Amino acid sequence: YEIHERLVGSEMCIRDRKTLMLTGCVSLALGTSLSSCQDYLDKEPDSTVSADDAFANFRNFQGFVEEIYNCIPDKEKCNWCPSWNWGDDEIFNPEADNRMTHQVDLGNFRAWESTGNWLKRDGASTSTDKFAHGIWNHAWYCIRKCNLGLQNIDKFVTGSAEEKKLIEGQLYFFRAWWHEEMMEYFGGMPYVDTYLDANAELNLPRLSYQECADKAAADFRKAADLLPINWDKTSAGAATQGKNDLRINKIMALGYLGKTYLWAASPLMKNGAQTGASKNGKTYDYDQEYAKKAAEAFGELLSLVEAGKTQYALAEFKYKDIYNHEKSDDANSCFSDIFYTKKQNWKMPGTVEAIFRGPSADFNGSNWNTSKVFGPKVQKVVDRDNVIHQPTANLVEAYGMANGEPIYLVENGQYVLNPKSGFDPAHPFKNRDPRFYHDIVFDGFKYLNGTPGQYADLQYCQLYTGGNMRPIANASRTGYFIQKLVPHTCNEVDKDYDWGSALHCYLPYMRLADIYLMYAEACAAFGGATGKSSNFGKTAEDAINTLRDRCGAGHVAAEFVADNHKFMDEVRREREVELSFEGFRFCDLQRWLLLTEAPYNQKFSQEFDRVESADFYTKHDPKDAQVANYRRELILTRNFGTKHYWFPLPIKETQLYPEFRQNPGW
Repeated sequence: YEIHERLVGSEMCIRDRKTLMLTGCVSLALGTSLSSCQDYLDKEPDSTVSADDAFANFRNFQGFVEEIYNCIPDKEKCNWCPSWNWGDDEIFNPEADNRMTHQVDLGNFRAWESTGNWLKRDGASTSTDKFAHGIWNHAWYCIRKCNLGLQNIDKFVTGSAEEKKLIEGQLYFFRAWWHEEMMEYFGGMPYVDTYLDANAELNLPRLSYQECADKAAADFRKAADLLPINWDKTSAGAATQGKNDLRINKIMALGYLGKTYLWAASPLMKNGAQTGASKNGKTYDYDQEYAKKAAEAFGELLSLVEAGKTQYALAEFKYKDIYNHEKSDDANSCFSDIFYTKKQNWKMPGTVEAIFRGPSADFNGSNWNTSKVFGPKVQKVVDRDNVIHQPTANLVEAYGMANGEPIYLVENGQYVLNPKSGFDPAHPFKNRDPRFYHDIVFDGFKYLNGTPGQYADLQYCQLYTGGNMRPIANASRTGYFIQKLVPHTCNEVDKDYDWGSALHCYLPYMRLADIYLMYAEACAAFGGATGKSSNFGKTAEDAINTLRDRCGAGHVAAEFVADNHKFMDEVRREREVELSFEGFRFCDLQRWLLLTEAPYNQKFSQEFDRVESADFYTKHDPKDAQVANYRRELILTRNFGTKHYWFPLPIKETQLYPEFRQNPGW
């Protein structure tokens, strides 16, 4: 069985015949190329490092660890048309019905094994092919490598104390991280914290989520205590000075320590899978002790950041042309650069805000797949097949007003207009949260900047009901496109997906804004808006307002601050907007016990009629346009039950031994 081979497996699987090392890997710049690893594997057997010497010095031992980095999946480039948003935030057009997003809509969660998404890819651990790496397959392999490395740490006799801490810290971090990634989708797992040789009998039981979280948290804590904040400021990191930003550090470990505790605190983990949580209040029922532990971990991290002791900060949200993501002249960093860079020599996205990322060896893969799945395919104005990531009206309406008020509240499973928002259905795009204008392509938006030629009728988006960018087959079925992760200029006129733009897209696993959001949620779980950790000065309310200050949106309104449940709703809405399309929404709805609840199990389109003439959009800002008959229409309802709170395990692997049981209902 595959899991057996990865846990106790053939000796080939772990490469511990006589060569445990990828000697050349430590000289790599993670995130630029991993080709030297592959070259090393092509060497003659006599040139390899023996098992006795593999762990003897830092260069060799670090090379052993580097292979684990290489296994981290690239969510955006793991398939020609990848899928990573499985909540109520996204919908594809029908040509993509076989993608995981639509299969989740159908309740076919088993499709995670067959749809080519980042959860399961079967390539070699040393491959630099962007399609090669997946969480499930590589988790077992990498966990075993971590345990093998920790078992042999005493053989590291020639290195310094600093070097030994770096090795140990990375191994503890990765052992926890691969478990944590599986836990998010599959629940509590066997926590494999010892090296199992080829003759070991498998009988490790599946732990509860919280039991598993405790073990992962212990590893993350060890990693945080062993690792530096910045490898560039260590002696060992000098060999790769300036190229250490992807290497595991104290801030990454603290971030995942807090996340592990917060997920353990969440309503699903405390109360178990159930329906009706939005009505009986269980969606607000957190394990407060775990929440306090999460807040302390995040507080430790944020106090270091705000004291200027780290290399991380919130990227600036300053634009002189927000529709084209053109940053202001006085901006030192750029929010858009978190997700993509262009005309920067394929610079790795992330800027000062991304905390945890894997390598992106094939940066030019952005041009071939990622950049061509976000825009309309009408007249092939965006190249390739008719597969389009589209934001639902649910997501777009979560972007509130510039004054900080939400447009809609959820009452009794229905969206209800918030009377204090100032939202005008006749001018639905006016006075919105500034992030709306950065992220969302809406009616009248100038989509083609260059001379449109044969695409003249597509230069300005016609996204009203019946408009030329509303065909379900090859355009928008919701009334919107999104350009947060890929700029709208990736089209046949502006050509930003051509080689000359040096477009590089990458989706970080964790960034600083996420830390502020998780801190706010953890504090709110036990203290409401005024909740705070003991080691950081900001309250939950302050943390949310820090993000709103960054983009220029209004603070959380007083009526939400005064009510703990309403404040938690605002924390969750802020998370939905700030982290939109970054792949978090499904797991958020899951852990909040909202996956089965209306309206979160529904997907809507936006319908409206144009009032303005076509000339209006050539002369005026599209946000000022008037519309008529603005309304929401239901596209589909997800008929989920309690079993859908966890993904099913592969059937053949649940037959491996009795203690490795299947998730309920599958």
